Amino acid sequence: VQLVESGGGLVQPGGSLRLSCAFSGFSFSRYGMNWYRQAPGKERELVAAITSVGGSTNYGYSVKGRFTISRDNAKNTVTLQMNVLKPEDTAMYYCNARLRAAVGLYDYWGQGTQVTVSS
Repeated sequence: VQLVESGGGLVQPGGSLRLSCAFSGFSFSRYGMNWYRQAPGKERELVAAITSVGGSTNYGYSVKGRFTISRDNAKNTVTLQMNVLKPEDTAMYYCNARLRAAVGLYDYWGQGTQVTVSS
């Protein structure tokens, strides 16, 4: 499995960005997909998650109401729409694919895409 993020960049406070993650491999629809972020000097934190079945979503407290995660199982992609961005959203954003199977945990990470929110 390979994950490739895109869509990061520099945006002013209050602006929007749309991150995408392209999944290469088999059985994308079986994976729960997540977006994490890590700012300098801080721990990696979960931003948003979407389940493999049903597409239920979950968000970190600081992004609720501003970010939306979605997936397209036909295109093997997961998207994070980020609105009303704040300087504290500045971080490296990582796509994660996770599958808990009978034989073990499958856990894959992308290389990350930088998001900088600054005027």
